[in-house]
Amino acid sequence: MKKVFLTAAVALLATSLFAAKPIKVGIINNDPNESGYRTANDRDMKATFTKKNGYKAYFAYSLKNDEQIAAAKKFIQDEVDYLLISAAGTSGWNNVLKDAQDAGVRVILFDRTIDASPSLYEASIVSDMAQEGETAVTWLASQNLPKYDIIHLQGVMGSAAQIGRTGALDKKVKAEKNWNLVTQQTASWNAETAQQIVQAVIDSGKKFNVIYAENDDMAKGAVAALDKANISHGVGKDVIIMGFDCNKWALEELLAKRWNYDGQCNPFQASYIDQIIKSGKAPAQKTVIMTEKGFDASKITKADVNKYGI
Repeated sequence: MKKVFLTAAVALLATSLFAAKPIKVGIINNDPNESGYRTANDRDMKATFTKKNGYKAYFAYSLKNDEQIAAAKKFIQDEVDYLLISAAGTSGWNNVLKDAQDAGVRVILFDRTIDASPSLYEASIVSDMAQEGETAVTWLASQNLPKYDIIHLQGVMGSAAQIGRTGALDKKVKAEKNWNLVTQQTASWNAETAQQIVQAVIDSGKKFNVIYAENDDMAKGAVAALDKANISHGVGKDVIIMGFDCNKWALEELLAKRWNYDGQCNPFQASYIDQIIKSGKAPAQKTVIMTEKGFDASKITKADVNKYGI
């Protein structure tokens, strides 16, 4: 009888120890200093994938695809249970995802999509970047300008955000005779580079009345160049300012009517991923699209700033 009780106790202890074993996750993200959006996204991940919540988390950051893929290979070798990936670029992921699958490592995409077979990942918790672009361009068209002369500041080329936000504008420019791209250049999400691009256009003497910046930081840099040249911007002014991400400070620019539009990009994906992992099974709907909206300076409220600002 004692032997039976002892065996049961050992089994119970083993079960308890097994239950306490943390889930190992390798999180591959873009540089958290890239933008306010990325800072919020990284903070959300770190607040969710904690020891207290049952995880042992490893983090790797890069704005380069090859460096991210190298980090993924390292995490696979380290025998993580899950790879969570916000890809710098959409292509080149097939081989490493196949390696993960062969090693029994489950993959969940967040923030951005990639060009890979859905069979290679368990779920994709992402923004619809193409829809973000469509929403912004539809808003811009609703302003009914007689002519659209646009400075287009692009993000990191090849990223899902850049492809989606650029695609909608390119399509509209191609379709409308009164839509013109004065310049279309990448500022790689960077305010200083955006300021330099806009300053160069100002110095050239080319006319423009819209700045379509693919994130808030680039819009901020563009505005700095306008302010230096005493060019008015915002509601009822000479230049329409458009950004994306909905940093709180950017929405405050809308509230003050110094900017015109900001497109939301929701950075809070960690809770969705946590639920999938804790459920132990892939979701019925493999792709989960984050709910997002666009904000107009003529309609935004202080409550919107407090609720949606990141």
